[in-house]
Amino acid sequence: MPDTKLAVELVAPDRLVWQGEADLVVVKTTEGEMGIMANHAPVLAELAEGSVMRVIEGGQQRLIAAVHGGFISMSRNEIQVLSEGAELGDEIDVAAARSALERAIGAGEGDDDAAAEVLRARAQLRAAGADQ
Repeated sequence: MPDTKLAVELVAPDRLVWQGEADLVVVKTTEGEMGIMANHAPVLAELAEGSVMRVIEGGQQRLIAAVHGGFISMSRNEIQVLSEGAELGDEIDVAAARSALERAIGAGEGDDDAAAEVLRARAQLRAAGADQ
């Protein structure tokens, strides 16, 4: 791993969700999955709805979070993830996420809100380590 660390902030509208250092940050953007290490070229990208953010340090996964839309910006080894909503994996109520997923699936196709809720609930379950 590189000697230089990334300074990382994950921010939701209501709070600073997480702040710390990392060797690698992995996110899913609207263009696909992206891994960012120290000294990466500057980046500004839109995050995919219902994605999972992983923070790796010292070869170990330090953090996993469900991230619901927003943007990622990287410049000078500083990463800001500005999300429309975010939850750390250990904060997620797995039973509530499963229930939300079932309700959203039951709403049927053609319902854009239900489709977005399916993505959010699946991201929550992945972040909590309770994938289906």
